[in-house]
Amino acid sequence: MSFCHEMIWNAHRMTFGESTRVMGILNVTPDSFSDGGKFYPLEKAVSHGLFLARAGADVLDVGGESTRPFSDPVPPDEEIRRVVPVIRALSRELDIPISIDTTKAAVAQAAIEAGASMINDVSALRFDPEMASVARESGVPVILMHMLGEPKTMQKAPHYEDVVGEIFLFLENAIRRAREKGIPKRLLIADPGIGFGKTLDHNLTLMAQLETFAALGVPLLVGPSRKAFIRTLLKGDAPGEISPRAPQVEVGTQAAVAAAIMNGAHMVRVHDVEKTRQTARIVDALVQARGPQKSRAITGAAS
Repeated sequence: MSFCHEMIWNAHRMTFGESTRVMGILNVTPDSFSDGGKFYPLEKAVSHGLFLARAGADVLDVGGESTRPFSDPVPPDEEIRRVVPVIRALSRELDIPISIDTTKAAVAQAAIEAGASMINDVSALRFDPEMASVARESGVPVILMHMLGEPKTMQKAPHYEDVVGEIFLFLENAIRRAREKGIPKRLLIADPGIGFGKTLDHNLTLMAQLETFAALGVPLLVGPSRKAFIRTLLKGDAPGEISPRAPQVEVGTQAAVAAAIMNGAHMVRVHDVEKTRQTARIVDALVQARGPQKSRAITGAAS
């Protein structure tokens, strides 16, 4: 697969397009949809972060506030209390970038001071007017994600006339706003926000048409891991609900990861890094076999 984009910042360097990058999820929360409370104590969080790194994570994404549907916001001080000790401990042990998953500038600033080197903002810089300045002054990459509304309301009958077109336009505008606020395009990553204000059909359409987002000119992150659309498909007409931690949900996640990579994702955000590494190794080889003209291209990412 041909080289597409190299992102260099501070002490880090990462290429996108040659092989799939894997972002490991580390939720330091009592209420996340899949693993809430499981890694909430500091020792367990740090241990799991090290485990994800050993399993092959290219980035660790640490979050202290659940963004599951209908969740309530967490005060900045509490979010800082949850994530900063974990980031500080992990940054002493690891060389890979640590991302802070937050919409709050104060949390992002505290996390960066503790050792984080990337911002994953599910609001695409919309919720906190100071977030862009934190990113600009720290010189770290920013992930801009599409979400319809906010976590509390995003799954209340989400509607689009053209889900791909509308989300493309949203991300295009988010990139423009970030650049206007001094964040270079070479440090931006786009995420269409699978599961964030989308129905089952919306998610399937986005997954099938991911190649559309290559025209944004930045790396594409996709986060399908254990999402409700996977559980809904697996459940079919059976009664009851499937737990996000059920083995068949991880099988479904790997199928979604494979589809995302085949359709243009440069990085995937997942709970199970080890299995995703195995999936990515196979699918990357298949993508490479298509030939350079069909490999995952990024146009204009350095501008």
